Amino acid sequence: MSERSSVERAAALERVARGWDAAAEGYDGYFVPRFAPWVELAVDGVGEVPDGPILVPCCGTFPELKLLLERFPDREIAGIDLSAGMVRIARERAAGWPLVEVIQGDASTLDSRWTGGCGAVVSVFGLQQLPEPEEAVQSWFGALRPGGRLSVVYWPTVTEEDGPFALLSRLLPGRAVPDWESRLVPALSALGAIVERDEQSAFPMTHADAAGFFDAFAQSGPLRAAAIARGDAFIADLRTSFLQQAPGGEWTHHPRARLIVARR
Repeated sequence: MSERSSVERAAALERVARGWDAAAEGYDGYFVPRFAPWVELAVDGVGEVPDGPILVPCCGTFPELKLLLERFPDREIAGIDLSAGMVRIARERAAGWPLVEVIQGDASTLDSRWTGGCGAVVSVFGLQQLPEPEEAVQSWFGALRPGGRLSVVYWPTVTEEDGPFALLSRLLPGRAVPDWESRLVPALSALGAIVERDEQSAFPMTHADAAGFFDAFAQSGPLRAAAIARGDAFIADLRTSFLQQAPGGEWTHHPRARLIVARR
């Protein structure tokens, strides 16, 4: 990696961390309950795995922990996240469990301590935020021991045709469309992975109204980083446009996320 690329990557990660530091508590309260079906999907995707730690890169506030403790009560479980705000809440969630560790750090390139030793790697809604997602999944797969499984859920470029996510996408033209999604499975296959599942799963998500969704998304979700970078006026204008086009009253939609399960 060139020096310029390294600097750009570090800057991108720093922006992600700052955004989620400010959003952590609101995210845990608003989005974590709504994302629960996909967390369950990812943990169920692990199945039976060999001995070794269970690693959760991009753990955020660690909503995976409860389900993982139920399934693997005697395993070492480690979550990794770049955001200090997320890590603080994750450590509160992990308090009292001596085999659980929460590490603040870059989850896109794992420390060598994990290489070839983990029974499973599970990640939910972190992959799409990383600067080089296909390299991240290769690093995560490299942490597995033979027979171990990687179970990843992430938001693809298109999550829905009609709903608040779709409306925001229409209102934010000019966003770079990622080209990495088609490279994920080939990147894993190049390492000898057996891809057992590659599917999209939709679940209902309900918001009291459009204003509540937008404010949560801007203050405690992915728009937080844009709010920091582009300022309050940008968010206010976007909010006005969003509410003008959004339906009134309670809003239920069915976004789709992609699940990939790969075995070593």
